[in-house]
Amino acid sequence: MKTICIIQARMGSSRLPGKILKPLGNVDVLTYDVKRCRQIQGGDEVIVATSTQSQDDAIADWCKEHQVNYYRGSEDDVLDRYVQCAKQFKPDYVMRVTSDCPFVDYEMASEMLALMERERKDIVLIDGELPRGLAVEIISYEALLRIHEIGKESRHREHVTYYAYEFPEQFESVTYKVQKNRIAPELRITLDTEEDYELIKAVAEYFKNPLVSSSDVIQFLKDHPKIAKINAHIEQKPVI
Repeated sequence: MKTICIIQARMGSSRLPGKILKPLGNVDVLTYDVKRCRQIQGGDEVIVATSTQSQDDAIADWCKEHQVNYYRGSEDDVLDRYVQCAKQFKPDYVMRVTSDCPFVDYEMASEMLALMERERKDIVLIDGELPRGLAVEIISYEALLRIHEIGKESRHREHVTYYAYEFPEQFESVTYKVQKNRIAPELRITLDTEEDYELIKAVAEYFKNPLVSSSDVIQFLKDHPKIAKINAHIEQKPVI
C-alpha cells in the first residue's frame, strides 16, 4: 500500500500572515510539520502542496533549501491542488495534513495508517474528541478522485475531504478510536492567531524537541492551565 502525506501550506492568512514560516524553537513551523510527518510509520512520501501565487515563492524556496518534495497549484481550489499533486506519485492512499498544525500526532497517524492497511476502506473516521491541531485525514486516492469529480461547492473545493463527511453513505469507512490520553477537546494546539502562536511557542520552548509526543503536549497543557488559556477564547472559522 503506497501512502503519501500531503501538507497543504500557503503564506496567505487573514489572521496571521506568513504563519507557517514563523520561528518555532530553533527552527520554524514548517520544519515541525515535515519532521513529524516523516515519523509516520507506513508513509512513503511527504510533499508540501502550496499555491502558484508569488507570495508562496517563499514556501517553494524553503522546500528547495530543505530538500522537501513540493507541488504548486491552485490557491483556492485546494482539492484540485491535492489531486494534481497526488497524480505525480500514483498512491493508493493520501494523508492530508495542514501546515498550521506543528504538533500533528504522528504516533496516532501511524496507528490510523496501520488500520487502513488492514481494512482498505475509502476513509478513516475518528471516534473521540481531540484537541484541535493533532489529527490527520486518510483517504483513498480513488475516493479523492471521486470527490474531485462530484464535489462542486466551494466548501468541497477548499476543505478537500469535506464531501466525504457530508455524504458518508457514498463511502466505505473504518473508524479509529482515540486513546483516552488524547481526548481533550478544550485544547487548541493549532496556529491561526497571535494567541495560538504564543501558546505553541511556549510548548516548543518547554520541550525543545520537534518530535515530542502529542500526548506529552496535551499533558503539559493540562498541567499548565494558564498557558492553555492563552488561546482558549479563539473561535474556529466556520465552514461555509
